[in-house]
Formats: sequence, C-alpha cells, structure tokens
Amino acid sequence: MSEEGYVAERSMSGAFMAIVVVALLAALGALVWCYGLSNHLAAADQQLKTADQKNADLAAQLDATNARLRATSETLGQSVGMTQKQLEARAESILASQRAATTRLEAEQAATTKQVGAVSTDVASVKTDVGGVKTDVANTKSDLEATKTQLNRVMGDAGVMSGLIATNHSELEILKHKGDRNYFEFTLRKGQKPTLLSSIKLQLKKADVKHSKYTMMVSADDRNIEKKDKGLDEPVQFYTGKDPVLYEIVVNSIEKNTVSGYLSTPKNTPAQ
Repeated sequence: MSEEGYVAERSMSGAFMAIVVVALLAALGALVWCYGLSNHLAAADQQLKTADQKNADLAAQLDATNARLRATSETLGQSVGMTQKQLEARAESILASQRAATTRLEAEQAATTKQVGAVSTDVASVKTDVGGVKTDVANTKSDLEATKTQLNRVMGDAGVMSGLIATNHSELEILKHKGDRNYFEFTLRKGQKPTLLSSIKLQLKKADVKHSKYTMMVSADDRNIEKKDKGLDEPVQFYTGKDPVLYEIVVNSIEKNTVSGYLSTPKNTPAQ
C-alpha cells in the first residue's frame, strides 16, 4: 500500500469516527432531551389531571349551588305566589267591602235626602199652618172683641137685672173666661128624669118651637118651682141656699121636645 493510500484511508476512518461521535453525541443529546420532555409531559399531565379534578369539583359545586338556587328560587316563588294570592284575595275582600259600604252610604244619603225633602215640605206646611193659626187667632180675637160688645144685660123674670147674657156657646165661653160666675151647660129632653146641676135639678115639661117658649120645673131647697112659658135667651131667676143667692137659667135653643142652655151661679156655690 502506498503512503498516499494509507493516508487517505486513515483520513476516511477519522472522518467516520467523527461522524459516529457526533451521532452518538446527538443521540445522547436527543435522549437527554426526550427524558426531560417526558418529565415535562408527565408533570403537565399531572397538572392537567389536577386541573381536571378541580374543574370537576368546581362543576359539582356549581351544580350543587345551581340546585340550591333552583330550590331556593322555587321556594321563594311559591312563597311569593302564595303571598300574592293572599294579597289579591285580601284586596278583593277590601274592594268588596268598600263597594258595599259605598252602596250603603249612597242608599243612606238618598234616604236622608228624601227625609230632608219631606222635612222641608213639612216645615213649609207647618209655616203655612202657623200663618193660618195666626190669622185664625187674630180673627178669633176680633170675633171675641165683637162678641163682647154684643153681650148685654137683661132684666130677669124675677125683676132683677141679670149679669151679662150669652146667647150662644161662643159668648158663654167668654163669660166663663171672665170668671165672675160659674156656668153649667145643659140639654134637657121632655120626659127625661130631672138633671142635676150644682145643687139643683132641672126637668123639661114643654118645648114650643113655634113660639120659642118652654116650661121647666126647677127643684131647689126641697121645693119645686115651675117656670112656665119662658122665652129664648130670657134670664130665668130664682134664689136658693141657706143664705139665698141668685141663680139664673138661660135657654139658647128650643127644638122639638128639647132645650139647651146654661145655669149661672155665684162663685161660692157648690159644683155639680
């Protein structure tokens, strides 16, 4: 072998060895890198698993929280729903009561208005009546004054001047209010038992309507006095009592078998 060939062969072997060494170094570096990468992947995988576990736990907690929220929401919704129903029922009850109260108030107001109207009408009527009464009173006073002027004194059948003579019931009322004597009104019928007035008895014997005359029996102090053919509005006089006092009879009306009038006695004589 020549020296040049040997040198060439030796150069190729060195290059090969260099390549092998580089390859081994590269393989060793790759192995070291792969090992480190494997460790990193394992750590990353562990971290991922831990993260997944945490995520799972968080998901479970979230589900539980959601469940509690849903339960709470449903409970709250039911509670609010019941309260709402109660509020609506209460509100409806209050509205019904208000409507009933309003209806009752309107009815009472209508009744009150009607009563007020009736009272107003009554007041107007009363005012009218009062006005009429005032007019009647005024007329009555005028009539009384006119009647007083018509009353007069007449000589009685016993020859004694009588007091004021009343020819009707109105005039007799005036005499009663004067209070000078007692007055007892009577109506006698023929055939009737004697009528007791004060301390005397009167009995009609005859009534002559045509001639306005009558005959009467007067019983006083256990004696009978016949007053015969006496006239209308004529004072029929007689004395009676322990201390004799003057009594008068005046007949204002003569009808068939009936006469009406009054008995006049002093104030100190007994009542009927």
